Amino acid sequence: MAKQHPGPHAEAPHEKGAHWWRVMCLTGLDYFSTLGYQPGIAALAAGLLSPIATIVLVLVTLFGALPVYRRVAVESPHGQGSIAMLERLLSFWQGKLFVLTLLGFAATDFMITITLSAADATAHLIENPHLHSVLSGRQVMLTLILVALLGAVFLKGFSEAIGLAVVLVVVYLALNVVVVANGIWHVLKEPHVFGDWTAGLTAEHGNGFAMVGVALIVFPKLALGLSGFETGVAVMPHIEGDPDDTEERPTGRIRGARRLLTTAAVIMSVFLIATSLITTLLIPKAAFQPGGQANGRALAYLAHENLGSAFGSVYDLSTIAILWFAGASAMAGLLNLMPRYLPRYGMAPHWARAVRPTVIVLTLIAFLVTWIFDANVDAQGGAYATGVLVLISSAAVAVTIAARKARERRWSITFGVIAAVFLYTTAVNIAERPDGVKIGACFIAGIMLVSFLSRLKRAFELRVTDVLLDEVAERFVRDYMHRPLRLIANEPNSRDLAEYRDKVRQIRRDNDIPAEDDLVFVEVTVLDPSDFEAELTVHGEVLHDRYRVLSLHSSSVPNALAALLLRVRDLTGQQPHIYFEWTEGNPFAQFLRFFLFGQGEIAPVTREVLREAEPDRSRRPAVHVG
Repeated sequence: MAKQHPGPHAEAPHEKGAHWWRVMCLTGLDYFSTLGYQPGIAALAAGLLSPIATIVLVLVTLFGALPVYRRVAVESPHGQGSIAMLERLLSFWQGKLFVLTLLGFAATDFMITITLSAADATAHLIENPHLHSVLSGRQVMLTLILVALLGAVFLKGFSEAIGLAVVLVVVYLALNVVVVANGIWHVLKEPHVFGDWTAGLTAEHGNGFAMVGVALIVFPKLALGLSGFETGVAVMPHIEGDPDDTEERPTGRIRGARRLLTTAAVIMSVFLIATSLITTLLIPKAAFQPGGQANGRALAYLAHENLGSAFGSVYDLSTIAILWFAGASAMAGLLNLMPRYLPRYGMAPHWARAVRPTVIVLTLIAFLVTWIFDANVDAQGGAYATGVLVLISSAAVAVTIAARKARERRWSITFGVIAAVFLYTTAVNIAERPDGVKIGACFIAGIMLVSFLSRLKRAFELRVTDVLLDEVAERFVRDYMHRPLRLIANEPNSRDLAEYRDKVRQIRRDNDIPAEDDLVFVEVTVLDPSDFEAELTVHGEVLHDRYRVLSLHSSSVPNALAALLLRVRDLTGQQPHIYFEWTEGNPFAQFLRFFLFGQGEIAPVTREVLREAEPDRSRRPAVHVG
């Protein structure tokens, strides 16, 4: 089993966790904060159809995304999410590349959360009546300052403060209740606005079927309203479980996570429908356009217009706080997500193990994204939606496969239909707003480039976490407490008597080994060469009543042999020797075989791994090639 890297902001094992509703507020930093810009983006994308398209979004949320992630919570209760589910289904390099691709879209999701939230927080600052004249035209600079402050918090040290998240979310939702209630009261007081809206709908789209059809087409543009589900499963380790929960069966944590997901989805669905309705009915269409007072801040516009400048400023302050803290939650998500996978693949440079260099790199990337998109909320919506939809689509596919493996026919069909809906939505979103997949592709290319360069640089590391010898193997090794152990590296074929007899004769002849020196065979079988780190278990056996053999499975023959030799040296205090034949073939091609398939030119690579692992030449196991 590969060694797990929980990430620098993962919950410590001794921490008790918090009630699910408090942890929901961590999810809410990302999920509920989208109310700051979602109604405006929906009005800009769907126009008068915004409420109907939002209802479609809510139906997809409650009957699509919610069932999927309730199943993800059961299948992956330790916060890895759907990526871990799909990783278990795939092996070899195609599995690693697929996970790296999903990590690229996850990075898109989290990074755009940081930049989009900071940009919208800036919009609320600039459009505040008290600050507009002072801050107008400084959108990019202010957004960069907010992103820099976020990075500074992490450089100083950051832990996800659930208590602060609870305060921010409760205050923000309470203020939104006031804005929504006031908006509904204005609609009831001026019933003509509803009539004007329905008349405009009829004039633009004709009958109800046409409206629903157009709403279904427009719906993918509203996908930002689905952003909280991946975060919901990512925060699962923070949820308090039952006293009898175990790591293998955390029943209480799963139950709490499912309550969290359901409650958050219901709350958000109510707010999405209500805010979409009142903003469409009460805000002039021109105000939603770029440069308009409601662009990216529709509810703040209503708060100022209907409830006064003082309340509006309080609402702005609350919105800015939750949007900025949503960026902090996203940064913590990135710092937790990458270390779960990249180190196990050997695809993380050494500096990535430290939080601060990683924070600096992520902050610089956020600066670049902000500059590319000119700190524009609407321009970043496509990239954000793409990241969200790819992750939800992958989750839907993962639970479909899980249901099929569990022979749950009804759920297999249900999840299959949901997966088809999300795949369609993702495809439409990419076709209409290719910026999302472009920036996602940049993240994917960046991750893969850094990953493969890192793996290439670390190719000769000793990447075995531990070496365990079974009883027979340990007895073989301990026989050599007072004399050096001589190993023959053998690639197992038929494993018949002739194979071992001929190999012994050849090694003795090529290396001039006396007949009285006994030899032990060591055989490595490569399972998945794309794995980087692994624990080795060495099995001892006697074949044909005379040949002692140490056999083991690994992702790389040279690394396994080097680890075994060092373990033998430490157990016996003697310098072990290992004997090889030269491999025929082009040296560069053999290196590629080693890099990709864990084999190739074994002898020199084993010696190089040993040289890096043991600088003291007098203590280094000896490698012989004949």
